[in-house]
Amino acid sequence: MPNTKSAIKRLRQSERRRDRNKAARSRLRTALKKVRAASEPEQAASLYREAARLLDQAAGRKLVHKNRADRSKARLAAHVRKVGGTP
Repeated sequence: MPNTKSAIKRLRQSERRRDRNKAARSRLRTALKKVRAASEPEQAASLYREAARLLDQAAGRKLVHKNRADRSKARLAAHVRKVGGTP
C-alpha cells in the first residue's frame, strides 16, 4: 500500500493505464480472431484492414512489440490471400 502522496498518485495512474491497455489488447485479440475466422474474401479483407490498424496503434503505444505487429500483419495478409481476398 502506498504511503506518500506521489506513490498514491502513481498507483491511480497505473490502474487507469492498466485498464486502458487491457481493453485495447482485448479489442486487438478479438480483431485478429475475426480475421482468422473469416471465410469470405471481401469480409476477410475489410477485417484485415481493421486488424492492421489496431496492430499499428498497439505497436505505437508499445502494447505489442513492433516486430510482433509486423509479423502478425504478414501472417494475416497471407491468410486473407489464401481465402481469396486482397489485403
